[in-house]
Amino acid sequence: MLPGGRDAVSASRIGQKVFDYSAVSTADHVRTTASALGRWAVAQLQDSIAVGVLWLIGLWIIRVPWAPLWAILAAVLQIVPHLGPILGLLGPVLAAALRWNDWQHPLYVLILYAAIVLVDGFLLQPYIMRRVAKVPMWASILAPLVLGFVIPFWGFLLAPPLLAVVYAYKARRAGNL
Repeated sequence: MLPGGRDAVSASRIGQKVFDYSAVSTADHVRTTASALGRWAVAQLQDSIAVGVLWLIGLWIIRVPWAPLWAILAAVLQIVPHLGPILGLLGPVLAAALRWNDWQHPLYVLILYAAIVLVDGFLLQPYIMRRVAKVPMWASILAPLVLGFVIPFWGFLLAPPLLAVVYAYKARRAGNL
């Protein structure tokens, strides 16, 4: 008898159910993972386009010179986690500072940046990940925070694609894919 009142035969059956890889080939695992990462990449692309549109609208309202250029640059740099959005901020801040020679317009750009980061982090990314990669909104918000504390820096980078893969396997196991 094993702890918990199980005998060795029932424990081996449980082990067979959990670790039964005979029905699933390596190609199936690669296909599931590649499909999940592909959906995650599509979600990232859609998020980058949405952020670029938000930048374009905000910079036009503030009347920052070369707003379309800065919006496109912000959309492209949005793909680079954490560092990209900050690099996308430098151009509009400098353009606003050089155009008006005051501190108010660069401050408006910084406020716009903060608003875009909040809208993107708490609304856009979770919604797009739920719609495209089938990751629940709560997981899209909570997992980067938790993994960021558990594995500093790398946790924030790895959480979104890891979530996409985990939920793809969960859906596959449930028979939804």
